[in-house]
Amino acid sequence: MNIELIEKVVPELSEALIGTKLRNVFQLSADRLAIAFVGEDFHLLFISVEPRDPRIYLIRRRLRDLKRGSIHPSHFAVSLEKLLTDSPVVGFDQIGADRVVQIGFSEHRLVAQLTGKSSNLFLLDNKGTVLQTSRKPIGEGQAVGSTYRLPTRAEKEHASSEPDLLSADPSISESLDVHFRAWDEQQDFESLSDAARTKNRREIAKLNRLLKNLNEDLTEHGVAEQWKRFGDLLLANQATAERTRNVVRVRDLFDESAAIIEIEADENDSITEAAQKYFRRYMKARNARTAVENRLSELESKKRRLENLGARIETAIQEKDQEFLWEFVGKKKVVAQKNKRKAPTLPSGIRPYLSSDGFEILVGKKATDNDYLTSRIANSRDTWMHAADYPGSHVVIRNPDNKEVPHRTLIEAAQLAAFFSQGKKQTKAAVHYTLKKFVNKPKGVAPGLVRLASFKTILVEPKVGEAKAITR
Repeated sequence: MNIELIEKVVPELSEALIGTKLRNVFQLSADRLAIAFVGEDFHLLFISVEPRDPRIYLIRRRLRDLKRGSIHPSHFAVSLEKLLTDSPVVGFDQIGADRVVQIGFSEHRLVAQLTGKSSNLFLLDNKGTVLQTSRKPIGEGQAVGSTYRLPTRAEKEHASSEPDLLSADPSISESLDVHFRAWDEQQDFESLSDAARTKNRREIAKLNRLLKNLNEDLTEHGVAEQWKRFGDLLLANQATAERTRNVVRVRDLFDESAAIIEIEADENDSITEAAQKYFRRYMKARNARTAVENRLSELESKKRRLENLGARIETAIQEKDQEFLWEFVGKKKVVAQKNKRKAPTLPSGIRPYLSSDGFEILVGKKATDNDYLTSRIANSRDTWMHAADYPGSHVVIRNPDNKEVPHRTLIEAAQLAAFFSQGKKQTKAAVHYTLKKFVNKPKGVAPGLVRLASFKTILVEPKVGEAKAITR
């Protein structure tokens, strides 16, 4: 979307969304979200920060279709929903004369940066500090923990699709939605067409490589009848053959002129042994030729079928026959479903919290819960914690996007680890922390006991702190 389109759509979004509350966040793809707002009316805000085509406008969809078409939510989407659910929208404006839109909430801000290569979504606090980003940030003032700054001109590039919809009436969002749905469908069909062509082309190229290798094998084995002929001539000329190192001169009895020819033979072999080697070579070449020729015939037939299929694919593309193309490519028609997976349900013995930076913190209760949290739920790149000198809960900072965990989140998680331990009454308590991949459970030890390959220690006050408990 260009500046003019953004300037026209922002007032429409402002009028519709200010005073409403955020209710749900739907992850439509890695870089696309649909956010539901409720108030006197129900609204769906679509935001795409795909570098090739960033955009923002209202859409109309059935919730069941959104749920069915959604993929597993990103860490950013989870944080957005947990921090902003039921938060009222208090402002909606364009930042300066740039392709950057800001949604103001009571305690946070959501910034949609629609600037080509640097397109991104940012969750900010009221001081402008970046709490979360949906994509890897580019440039200064874009990283988590920094004060948000607009991208520089060098970091921007124009979007690839800019419709001429400035005169759209009555709703710019409806016009944008109609245009981009058609554009998306065309892009999806072109991607499907390219995938079908590429698959067919690769399969033909694979067959050509096999055919080449088989023909080289035939050449390597040589002409079977020639090896048999050399063997027969060696045996027939045993008495008169003349040898010079690895060459045997014999009379060619199969030729009318009975000319003298030379046949290679190992100088350490007798005439009979050299003949037997040629007979074995003859048998091997004959058998190989039969097998290779049969295989060549099969592959040539398959290649002709693929070439005919290539023509059928082109016909399907011209006729917009998506069913045929999907069947050939071997993918489901609803592409978004391929990444969809059911989020695991936390057992009652694991308490979830949300840090001030939007990271999920999980706290075990009993020893068996600690075992389950550490061995079944935590991933290798998650941060694991435990009070250093006291029995207590295992604490895990979830990090599915492998981002750097802010120091504030480390403090809040460590405070929880100290609070849910027998050292909770201490003024200060030491907490060990490390990546989950360095945590091992020796065989046969009691539940909750682990061994750390390496770790660091942090000193904190035992308390719940700023982390918010998540109700389930």
